Amino acid sequence: MLKASEGGVHPLPEEEGSSPAEFLDTNPVVRYLVRDHPDLATRATALLESDRRLLLSVVTVAEIGFVLVSTYRIARERVVDALIDLLNRENIDTYEVPTEVAIQALRYCRPSGRVNFGDAMLWAVARAATSAPVWTFDRRFPEDGIERREP
Repeated sequence: MLKASEGGVHPLPEEEGSSPAEFLDTNPVVRYLVRDHPDLATRATALLESDRRLLLSVVTVAEIGFVLVSTYRIARERVVDALIDLLNRENIDTYEVPTEVAIQALRYCRPSGRVNFGDAMLWAVARAATSAPVWTFDRRFPEDGIERREP
């Protein structure tokens, strides 16, 4: 298994007696958070609340945020809080960036709705990649710890 660290990807250490990490897609997380399909919600809960080591790609985190806000019309603040709670679970981590950086990125989505989930996760990847610059015309793009450049 691989997990990102500052400056690159490294193998995930296998903890003695633990199972290898596995990836989560958007739909089990949405079922877990929304509980709109009882059977699927029960199955998703059993998985997410298990001892399995689960990974979320930053792409998946962005998609979950988008789906919950745009399709389910859940307030952005509630979605951000739910995603942060999810990432704070001991058995769930992000893959491409340290989980703490993904949580910091999600906090950019909360205050005004000016930063979308995709931009927040791009910020997290750039930040974890030793503060690589991001080329964008979006003047609202988060600049904390990175350099925003316009073409």
